[in-house]
Amino acid sequence: MALQKNDFVELEFIGKVKGGDIFDTNIKEEAKKINLELESRPLIICLSQNMILPSIDEFLIGKDIGKYALELSPEKAFGNRDRTLIKTLPIRIFMEKKVYPQPGMMFEFDNVLGKVSSVSGGRVIVDFNHPLANKTVVYELNVKKIITDEKEKISSLFSFFFRRKFEFEIEEKKVIVNAEEKLKPVFEMFAPKFKEILNLDLEVEEKKKESEEKKLDNKVEEKKQ
Repeated sequence: MALQKNDFVELEFIGKVKGGDIFDTNIKEEAKKINLELESRPLIICLSQNMILPSIDEFLIGKDIGKYALELSPEKAFGNRDRTLIKTLPIRIFMEKKVYPQPGMMFEFDNVLGKVSSVSGGRVIVDFNHPLANKTVVYELNVKKIITDEKEKISSLFSFFFRRKFEFEIEEKKVIVNAEEKLKPVFEMFAPKFKEILNLDLEVEEKKKESEEKKLDNKVEEKKQ
């Protein structure tokens, strides 16, 4: 069965620089080789929803379950090097944060990752190009299965976009999430995308703190056991 837009799939992958080393993977045995710690749960993505490198997304549409190899030029992978992304910054920016820059250090500036190229006097040269810019990369892909269970799809979206799990219930064409009140605006922003992918409305039910009375009852029960 050919994969289509908005299909949920369980995916294993290994990313390598062509002719070189692994730079990313979600396979534990391979991750150990590059000292990468992985979460125990499998990677589940929704195709065509920017949950993986766009070129991989495009490649998988129309494919079947199985294993594939995909070679990507820099233009299709992480881009070519751009000299305009090499910036000179005053060292005081680092000092204000009590950071002492050294060549090779990686820092995040306004959600953009940069690498310190050199430090001279009061100036720091930072390269904001992707570390794999100008590199041809090769991906080994294993589409293990298509996910059809609705709850598993919902859980995978929450894990990807929120990096955590939530309790939820499905009522007809609506998903009711048990979450903190402060997260309600975030879920409201996410709701249209959720509707687009799963054709389900999304609502938040405020997570109630356990009452003192209930806590006391629980302690009494624990002592009885």
